[in-house]
Amino acid sequence: MPSDTQSASNVLPSSWRNFPIKQQPEYPDAAHLERVEQQLAALPPLVFAQEIRDLKQNLAQVAAGKGFLLQGGDCAETFAEFSANKIRDTFKVLLQMAIVLTFAGRRPVTKIARTAGQFAKPRSADYEEIDGVSLPSFRGDIIHAADPSPEARVPNPERMLQAYHQSASTLNLLRAFAQGGLADLHQVHRWNMSFVEASPVKERYLKMSKRIEDALAFMEVCGITSETAPSIRETQLFTSHEALLLNYEQALSRIDSFTGKCYNCSAHFVWIGERTRQLDHAHVEFFKHIENPVGVKIGPTIKTDELLRLIEALNPDNEAGRITLITRMGADMLPQALPELIRAVQRQGFDVVWSCDPMHGNTVKTSTGFKTRQFDAILRELQQFFAVHQAEGSYPGGIHLEMTGEHVTECTGGAYEISESDLATRYLTSCDPRLNADQVLELAYLIADAFKHAGPLPDDR
Repeated sequence: MPSDTQSASNVLPSSWRNFPIKQQPEYPDAAHLERVEQQLAALPPLVFAQEIRDLKQNLAQVAAGKGFLLQGGDCAETFAEFSANKIRDTFKVLLQMAIVLTFAGRRPVTKIARTAGQFAKPRSADYEEIDGVSLPSFRGDIIHAADPSPEARVPNPERMLQAYHQSASTLNLLRAFAQGGLADLHQVHRWNMSFVEASPVKERYLKMSKRIEDALAFMEVCGITSETAPSIRETQLFTSHEALLLNYEQALSRIDSFTGKCYNCSAHFVWIGERTRQLDHAHVEFFKHIENPVGVKIGPTIKTDELLRLIEALNPDNEAGRITLITRMGADMLPQALPELIRAVQRQGFDVVWSCDPMHGNTVKTSTGFKTRQFDAILRELQQFFAVHQAEGSYPGGIHLEMTGEHVTECTGGAYEISESDLATRYLTSCDPRLNADQVLELAYLIADAFKHAGPLPDDR
């Protein structure tokens, strides 16, 4: 991709700067901001155009019912908690989920991590009160520090450079994991068996785990082993984040010399949030001009006409794999809001991936002040997502989770029955509560049955 070294003057798009914008910091020194943007524009891309095209092809298969999307990772990455072990643990649990879902659905699973760029967070209010002091709301490490002081909350452009370098290191490690043997299916299954054996409800998962073990043994007898088949020991993992801080996103966009098209090379997949998807605002304008597959978060209040106009604006050629609609509606709200949207998209013949974010609509605050999410509510929304799509003759193409490979106590419930009183034990998130490693694996096993009946297999169509 020779264009990766092109000068900043060739980097597009910039038209978003002429539109109203939400959820952006106010940098006190415009000249400093511009210098940092120029530095970023001169750095190598974090991902490459061909990788992005590969992902779009995968998602086109998902939209056609021939694959499934698994997207998950941290609510927000931080500079302080950056470590190889944390990256490894999240990578492992994504693979563990993927092997269960692949076996259950008989479809390849496209894996996208919320990492290597998930540093900025939208906020519902511009200010928050901490110990009686009103401060600018914390918007993520890429913008300012979380320390509760006025000085720490001043936006600093230099933090974009730190986010870039941390993302580059993360991607380097993920690529090594994906190609260096950590993704071996036999190893991943051994991890799953350890989870099952330790689970308080292991009988619920043991049958499927044994069937996966038998399948791997059968392939080995047939000569399909880690030594003979690279697909057994290697995998492909893509990265994603909410493209919220547009100064950073534009600076890392590149013109591909092979196609002449613009790619946002900060990640393979970027999404636009519920708070910034206004049709006449800057974020939608930016997304119009990049070739990446893009996600759109949609809540229960979105109107049918608004959704159709968003899809038309972001994908006027109805390109397969371009648009992923990520529903975030809440358990028991989804069955009321989703069917009408599915019917409207089907009537227009739009080619989209439907994915479910069961996290954001199920956030509650405890009497002790912790934000949490109940495992049963998350599971129920996922089950409702599959059921609604089946009823409408549509394909439920993916799930989108805030999760970690660490053994945190941030979401209540699950087989280990985490209670509100347990939350303080290991409540480590810098923003929203995440499912821990045991909870996400439990979720994978529990939705496996729903996934089996997600829609006709490709040969039946």
